[in-house]
Amino acid sequence: MIFEDLPTTPKSEELIDKAFSRAARSGRAKHGREAQESMLQTASNILSDNLENVVTAWPDFDEVDPFYRELADAVADVDEIRSSLSEVGWASRKTKELGREYQGKLPGDVEGARKLRKQGFARMGSVMREIEDDLQYLNDVRNDLAKLPDIRPDEPTIVVAGYPNVGKSSFVNTVTNARNETAEYPFTTTGIRVGHVEREHIRYQLVDTPGLLDRPREERNDIENQAVSAVAHAADAVLFFLDASETCGYELDDQYALLAGLREEFTDAPFVVACNKSDLSTDAEADHYLSVETGENVGAVLGAAVEAVDYEPEFPFEG
Repeated sequence: MIFEDLPTTPKSEELIDKAFSRAARSGRAKHGREAQESMLQTASNILSDNLENVVTAWPDFDEVDPFYRELADAVADVDEIRSSLSEVGWASRKTKELGREYQGKLPGDVEGARKLRKQGFARMGSVMREIEDDLQYLNDVRNDLAKLPDIRPDEPTIVVAGYPNVGKSSFVNTVTNARNETAEYPFTTTGIRVGHVEREHIRYQLVDTPGLLDRPREERNDIENQAVSAVAHAADAVLFFLDASETCGYELDDQYALLAGLREEFTDAPFVVACNKSDLSTDAEADHYLSVETGENVGAVLGAAVEAVDYEPEFPFEG
């Protein structure tokens, strides 16, 4: 995932300490006016370069897959991220300019040069304190994004949905290795499970979404709906589970209503409707009937979901 490689964003004070301590070392290697000039150049270069690295480490949200953009918007706010990156970019340019400005002003006498260099350092420090909150915000967002499970929108993806306790997670755990790939989303109370299964040398993602796709849209908050929009971008098929026995705690009519609502949100993905707990009841309209508990038709339902994806890998042109 593109966010997992984002480096930790340094704090303003950390960068100031790093820049000024290295500047002091560079100054000790020279004498007179030349020492003050070296200190200004070293400090401004370190601050400017480190701030530029913060900006360039982030992806261009106009170029990334819509899935990642929507996900970032759900976790934080893309406009706020851009605003903070813009402020950090300004500070990178400003600290570079200040270094050049004060190097050009240095007088010939040592005491005057030292005094002006201190003024230059003070102005650089002021610039860094202006972006203190921006650096902290970017690091907080970076930490939240790094917690997201590794969903790859370029891989064929089956989104698993349905009310709680209908057997979604048990199905995903049965057919994949999802037990080892559970991660917390900052906007859910439970987490999202991502499992993988291979068919004919093609790896399919199964995305289980407790806390998101297990209740109607009107019961979600804005951030959760934004997250659902992100998942919709990645979905190549939706596997919806019903429980005709209603032992899940939800009436069948409510389950049908949830299904109808999700069809409106996932307009570009085909749906496969599976009635689980067939050992208890099959009194529901569904495409397939299975029992994860007994293992009946589990493989057939997975195969139907894979077939619904209708994924054709792209092979290099063979001339």
